[in-house]
Amino acid sequence: MRTVEDVAKFVGGQPLLMGLLRAVETLAIDDCWIGAGAIRNAIWDHLHDYPIQLATGSDVDVVYFDRLKVHSEIDLQRRLANDWPTIPWSVCNQARMHERNDDPPYRDTEDAVRCWPETATAVAARLRDGRVQIIAPHSVDDLVHLNVRPTPYSGTSCRSTSVGLLRNSGLSAGRG
Repeated sequence: MRTVEDVAKFVGGQPLLMGLLRAVETLAIDDCWIGAGAIRNAIWDHLHDYPIQLATGSDVDVVYFDRLKVHSEIDLQRRLANDWPTIPWSVCNQARMHERNDDPPYRDTEDAVRCWPETATAVAARLRDGRVQIIAPHSVDDLVHLNVRPTPYSGTSCRSTSVGLLRNSGLSAGRG
């Protein structure tokens, strides 16, 4: 496993992950993903020849972007729990998380995932037209090579780090 496509193929071949992705797909939210530990742990379990299962005590992070806040996190979590009551779902609208994280408003879920603390965990998957799609704003290199390292934004606001990185690169800090 080396590429985003390899990760998508792997996820697509895992009955547990596909069941979770199908459950999330029923929410019918365009920008809605399963991210973080559920994906990372499955890949790391596979790379260590362990069975693919949810880690004891961990939840399944469902992240979505709904700027208009049409969908309630609690209602979505209840819907998922009704269908999969044994799964500890954690549903979070990334359109509001910038406030908690002292960041500028995120554009979409991928922009929010970019600001997560670790590169190997900053990954998410969804089903679209029957195919697994992956977002990995920092690539899947650390994920597939079992590396734990902070994203450039770990421990700091995405705004201050982004502007500093862009300033040093000579690019503009516009978010257009």
